Amino acid sequence: MSRTSPGYLLLAALILLGSGVLSPAAHGEETRIRAVRLWPASEYTRVTFEAVQAIHGNLFSVPNPDRLVLDLEGVTATQPLEQMAAQLTPQDPYLRKIRVGHFKPGVVRVVFDLKGPVNATSALLEPVGDYGYRLVLDIYPATVTPDPLSPVLDKPALQVQNDVPSGAIPDTPLAGEARPVAPLVQADVPKRGAETGPGTETGRHSPRTLLIAVDAGHGGEDPGAHGEAGTHEKNVTLAIARRLKAAIDAQPGLSAVLIRDGDYFIPLQERTAKAHRLHADLFVSVHADAYINQEARGSSVFALSEKGATSVAARWLAKQENDADLMGGITLPHHQVYLAQTLFDLSQTATINDSLKMARAVLGELDQINVLHRGFVEQAGFAVLKSPDIPSILVETAFITNPEEERRLNDPVYQEKLAQAITHGLQDYLHKSGAWGPHVTALDRTRLAGSTP
Repeated sequence: MSRTSPGYLLLAALILLGSGVLSPAAHGEETRIRAVRLWPASEYTRVTFEAVQAIHGNLFSVPNPDRLVLDLEGVTATQPLEQMAAQLTPQDPYLRKIRVGHFKPGVVRVVFDLKGPVNATSALLEPVGDYGYRLVLDIYPATVTPDPLSPVLDKPALQVQNDVPSGAIPDTPLAGEARPVAPLVQADVPKRGAETGPGTETGRHSPRTLLIAVDAGHGGEDPGAHGEAGTHEKNVTLAIARRLKAAIDAQPGLSAVLIRDGDYFIPLQERTAKAHRLHADLFVSVHADAYINQEARGSSVFALSEKGATSVAARWLAKQENDADLMGGITLPHHQVYLAQTLFDLSQTATINDSLKMARAVLGELDQINVLHRGFVEQAGFAVLKSPDIPSILVETAFITNPEEERRLNDPVYQEKLAQAITHGLQDYLHKSGAWGPHVTALDRTRLAGSTP
């Protein structure tokens, strides 16, 4: 049943009434929308309505022409609602026009004129951080089925495919928070310890281009940490990630893809799932650290731990990063998140050693351009690093809460140095790793311009 079909919405309404939860209008109260935010992206567009009280709405679709209609019950037409249409840009991939008006007493109707058929879901999020109640509307391509579990359950066995041509890897659209575990396909990763001689399956093809997934932390409703001067982590990580992609692409035998290339939210498990869909060989998540003490400074590199964090600070940081889904507004039920994560954990152990080697190589290069917060790689239960077959690391480039490091994080020259250092660390790891050696013969080991202080 479609989530925007009359039958689905009628069922949802009956469940709501049966639970004894009534709309504000039923109590004679009015909800004042204090903020409306639009987050357009090719993967999906999110519309967020925020208020102090819970927001109740009825979402349905209307064809010929294609429209989405959201009736907000017991809501007062505030300035943010009346001005939300001004946030819409011609570049939005799904929305053509937004109209707001009183439909009947106690109901404000929002009509979204669409550029074509879409799928849509809505969810009410509980208050978290500085946010009040949020009613989020996610609009994504009509061709994508928002089923978060079956793709994980149906994941095929890994296979080695070394004849994938460079540039032939598609950037599959995402569905948004309502579908945080997206379809997984066969990962194009060499089996650890596999022989690659002329008579083997992998030896029949010339060395292929290795693909590195670059993940800019946070985004959209989740700004991440912020500095004293007002810098948001989500903006810094995206700037560094774009430079890192360019630095990797410049190296023979290497190519990079951005998991997030705009200001929008992607759930943590969806980031890993996208890396799988793109057949990524390595995964690098870029972040900026934060702490209550402004004196804290330095770069760090983390890998996943299955047995607990290596320090109290690492455990605290992992919790902060894992809470990104709450800030960004994930809409997958908690029991589904747990089940999906359990499936990933089954084959995680074999990848952690490779992740640690990669982390040490990158940390060694960062030591050339910045002080290290700690002189060794730390481990904790970062959700974004839980990939069963892709070596994955999380790089905390610097402390955004340190005024001096915040200034450097905003400096394009320093951003480039960070990108070059991470790239050279990845090169060192690939050359030293016996499992990858036969696949990277085309790599150039010369140091990158700008990778020294």
